[in-house]
Amino acid sequence: MINKIADSAAQALSGVKDGDTVLIGGFGTAGIPNELIDGLIEHGARELTVVNNNAGNGEQGLAALLKAGRVRKIICSFPRQVDSHVFDGLYRSGQLELELVPQGNLAERLRAAGAGIGAFFCPTAYGTELAAGKETREIDGKHYVLEYPIHGDVALIKAEQGDRWGNLTFRMSARNFGPVMAMAARHTVATVHDIVELGQLEPESIVTPGIFVSQIVRVDRVATQAGGIKQAA
Repeated sequence: MINKIADSAAQALSGVKDGDTVLIGGFGTAGIPNELIDGLIEHGARELTVVNNNAGNGEQGLAALLKAGRVRKIICSFPRQVDSHVFDGLYRSGQLELELVPQGNLAERLRAAGAGIGAFFCPTAYGTELAAGKETREIDGKHYVLEYPIHGDVALIKAEQGDRWGNLTFRMSARNFGPVMAMAARHTVATVHDIVELGQLEPESIVTPGIFVSQIVRVDRVATQAGGIKQAA
């Protein structure tokens, strides 16, 4: 019987290794799988490459992972915002490597990994420092930059509902990078607020099919405020 429900974040993350590439969902403070990030900190894996839209808020979630010294490199679109002081300190002191990727490119590189695309040409960043050292090509009179997929060893995402097969639904903007990250990783762990019986999820409402999900963990609902501050609902 297929049953992808894990008893705890620790159980779901037991296979993470030092040096893994970890895809972490979230856009600003929406859709961040904080419970899984906390579990990853407790797990102790080091020298990680983390892929996320941002580089952490305040000292919660991803910022806490950075502060714990577990990340060697971060690949993201928006590393700096008003409360990104943890990232700023590590980057300026040379303790953290940064690969800056335009947001659309980030989403497409993740999607390409899940879709089995070897590489693709994109006009974004042509003629800028972000295209330095990359192959370029003129196609139908327009200039493009060759971009490669971003594959993950592990993806940590936040969903709304799931069943024991791993089928997932999402809530509004909390969906963000979750679906493409689930497809781009070899092992995907998702938190859900509700675990439902098989057949309760309308097939047309399922965003991420269970084939892309390795394990799910049920977590309580917690209200999130800007600035990385969590407040109990």
